[in-house]
Amino acid sequence: MGRVLAVVESIPAGKVMTYGDVAAALGSRASRAVGQAMAYYGASTPWWRVIRASGHPPADHSAAALEHYRAEYTPLVWSRDGRYRVDLTAARHAVDDGT
Repeated sequence: MGRVLAVVESIPAGKVMTYGDVAAALGSRASRAVGQAMAYYGASTPWWRVIRASGHPPADHSAAALEHYRAEYTPLVWSRDGRYRVDLTAARHAVDDGT
């Protein structure tokens, strides 16, 4: 759990990682475990920077996340019906693994 939170803390403002990206940074494929760690322990982290693979913010946190995305100038894509997602091509953060 502490390792998950450390990765989340390392994501710069305006950038995001998917749950799967965080898991991969830890050498795992357990994206659901990342989601569980965030649900239980992630409130004090920049939680809005961890998103679903579709580019959508964490479930049920769309409005709160949008405030953070706007403040951090996170690249967004808007649909015709007024819904948004993060532009993963522009905003995805790659963890430097030292290689």
